[in-house]
Amino acid sequence: MSDVILVEGLGKTYAGGFQALNDVDLAIRRGEIFALLGPNGAGKTTLISVICGLVNPTAGRVLVDGFDSVREFREARARIGLVPQELTNDAFVTVWDTVSFSRGLFGKPRDPVHIERVLRSLSLWDKRHNRLMTLSGGMKRRVLIAKALAHEPEILFLDEPTAGVDVELRRDMWEVVRGLRDNGVTIILTTHYIEEAEEMADRIGVIRRGELVLVEEKHALMRQLGRKELTLHLREPLEAVPAALAHHDLSLAEEGHALVYRYDAEARDDDPTGIAELLADLEATGIGFKDLHTRQSSLEEIFVSLVKETA
Repeated sequence: MSDVILVEGLGKTYAGGFQALNDVDLAIRRGEIFALLGPNGAGKTTLISVICGLVNPTAGRVLVDGFDSVREFREARARIGLVPQELTNDAFVTVWDTVSFSRGLFGKPRDPVHIERVLRSLSLWDKRHNRLMTLSGGMKRRVLIAKALAHEPEILFLDEPTAGVDVELRRDMWEVVRGLRDNGVTIILTTHYIEEAEEMADRIGVIRRGELVLVEEKHALMRQLGRKELTLHLREPLEAVPAALAHHDLSLAEEGHALVYRYDAEARDDDPTGIAELLADLEATGIGFKDLHTRQSSLEEIFVSLVKETA
């Protein structure tokens, strides 16, 4: 899969001396959904703004489909659709007019068929004659996406696309994003909803204090960093973990009625989880259990641990 965006040694220092980005390298693959995660002030919006050509870097460069975002701004920007976090629509304009106007801003000829297709794909066709002031917050956000798609970009940036949107509409938006990806559009999104990245992203990047601390396939990230837990519900409660089990990563839960075992599935070749050894030791010490279940760390837990490690 080829790279549609290439970021090399990117740095951005503002006039007051604040360094928003520091030596960022990133390659985004054509046709993927890439989620950029990070706490407030981490540099997410600055990175997007530089890639989109809205902010000039102080170091490094960005190539968008081979075009330099500074020297070849028009060619690079024409390939990008940007959906900002803020709802900045003109209240008195109709849905049809504002989306059509956005297409014209990029020098594209009128194409009512394309505009209709975009509005239908976002469930906005029935609202095409409505003034924006009459729409709900969720519908206004859909209009922002329609405006970004009006000039048929190959790349779509979504900055907090479901902020302030209810759960049902958020899931509808996820389906819209997947549909765009299926049609060949590369999606880059920032989000505070960890489940959004976990649900949709192919790859995940974590940015902290202007530095990209990790870029990884979602499933590989969860496999490598996501600790797993085995909870054993005991037949008889324990007051403490027996000394014979001290070499296992165990803790008591549920007022002594459960043992929680934490493990890494890739820790050892002979017994990757260590569960077989644990069960044998439980039997040897006469501890019985009546039920068990496993769980894996969520992406949110992984993200929190990564941010703590780089703090």
